[in-house]
This record gives sequence, structure tokens and C-alpha cells, in this order.
Amino acid sequence: MSRLYGDPIEVWSREGQPVQFVWRDRLYTVRRILDHWVIAREWWKISDSDPGERRFWRLEADPGGRAGTYELRFDTAGEGWLLIRAWD
Repeated sequence: MSRLYGDPIEVWSREGQPVQFVWRDRLYTVRRILDHWVIAREWWKISDSDPGERRFWRLEADPGGRAGTYELRFDTAGEGWLLIRAWD
């Protein structure tokens, strides 16, 4: 079962991919990228240099205990990260 969140998170990335993130005051280490996709829409653009993309990652991450599956999103317009979904 999955739950939707949409919570802002802090993410550390390497070569454009998330490697760690903080959610609800816990540090998660990414163990494996399960999927990555990009959705681009013209109306998401806020400037000519903005590609108007939302980049998604489904990944396995560990907060120091049991690993779980999470979906993260990066929004190019606001340059912010969200934790979109978590699976039990």
C-alpha cells in the first residue's frame, strides 16, 4: 500500500540523481534507483531558460533501519524537491 504526501524535502544529489534526503527530520540514504522519468509541460515554465520539467525518481532508501520505497519529485521551476509517495 502507498501513501501520498507532497512534503518538501532536502536532497543531496550526485550527477543529477538523489543520493540522500531528509524527510521528517530523518536522513535517508538511497540504496537503489528503481525508476526515473521526466514530464515536461509548457505551462510549468516560468522563464525562457526553464525547461518546464518535473523529474521523478522511484527509489529504495534506508533511514538507518528497514529500507522502503519512495517517490521523489524535482520541479525545475521552483528548483525544489518533494516526497510524493511512500510505500509500506
